[in-house]
Amino acid sequence: MASAQTNTDLTSKAPATASGSTLVSLVSLPQEAFEATLSNLALAFPNEIVLVATPDTAPQLSADSPLRLIPYTPTAVSSTPWIQTAADYLNAFKLAQDNQATSCVLLGAESQSLRPEAIRALAKSALSTDLSVAHYEVGPREGLVNSAILYPVTRALFGTRPRFPLPIDIGLSLRMANRLAAVAQRYTAASSDDAFIWPLSEAATANFTITEVSIGHRTLPQPVAPDLNSLLAQILSSLFADVDAKASFWQRARGTQSSQPIPPTTPAAETPDTASMLDAFRLAYTNLHEIWSLVLPPNSLLGLKKLSVMHPDNFRMPDNLWARIVYDFILAYRLRTINRGHLLGALTPLYLAWVASHLTLISTGTAPEKHIQDLASAFETDKPYLVSRWRWPDRFNP
Repeated sequence: MASAQTNTDLTSKAPATASGSTLVSLVSLPQEAFEATLSNLALAFPNEIVLVATPDTAPQLSADSPLRLIPYTPTAVSSTPWIQTAADYLNAFKLAQDNQATSCVLLGAESQSLRPEAIRALAKSALSTDLSVAHYEVGPREGLVNSAILYPVTRALFGTRPRFPLPIDIGLSLRMANRLAAVAQRYTAASSDDAFIWPLSEAATANFTITEVSIGHRTLPQPVAPDLNSLLAQILSSLFADVDAKASFWQRARGTQSSQPIPPTTPAAETPDTASMLDAFRLAYTNLHEIWSLVLPPNSLLGLKKLSVMHPDNFRMPDNLWARIVYDFILAYRLRTINRGHLLGALTPLYLAWVASHLTLISTGTAPEKHIQDLASAFETDKPYLVSRWRWPDRFNP
């Protein structure tokens, strides 16, 4: 995604353009996708003036078009164009502020796949809620890093319900956009334009309102070079650092926000191919056991030992075991128990074991979403475990 200027003055004002309008910020798109997105935006807002910020060369619009195009120039090419980054949030707020927009919507890559009514719903929500996060209908094998770690950790620790804590498409009130821009400015000032920001935890700590908007199906943008080890390290190092920075907030007892009814996903009855995942896990059990023993307490290691000899057809990782594994890795990240790069690499085969377990479970007829919600509940139930280990990290060490 496009990078923004890093020396942004968050208090400056500029003359208004269509004052009071919604600003929709786009990332750079292929020409055909860009034109399709503009068409969908015009259909989404047929009777309203909408500001559209774009780094692409704008086509000539008809005189009666509701769209007002605002060009911006990226300063660098992002290495993570599949997700919103610090530069995107900073850029969107500056443009919304300069043009006196009432709210802003950020649409990610592949935005041409969003239906006009979905875009409108996100923009409408942003007018009355500080943070509006898109909820997507995904297949049983899509978004598993989110389902296994990002969603349950964010829900358990910060008391938020949206299923996708690392947004592709998001609506922001001006005060929420201002808060994210202030956070983003610290990253861009350090030349980390591509840093991830976690809007749900920022909204939770500020006691801002949060709404989840059902978007339906959408083409999910993919990393250019999907290397699982690198991808997990990149995402989880950011998540774990955010958890560490906000420990004083999430350690205080609080409930979970009420959720909107979201249509459940359908069961996946086909037999999964998990052989390579289980092979990777069993090999790691032999080669990484010493590293795991520095991070995990004896009960978790015993659970992994049982999994290492389990037949593929019956392979199940208990939800509470996975929750404790993730929590112990978060703690080890904080304490720098081992090199952080090695730590996150040692989590990859454990994640693959969880994926194999999840796919095997849903192949028996269990709805994928039911298992994800059960998993999130396990993370909530075991939150006191993380709090205890955080305060007394040596208490449970082998």
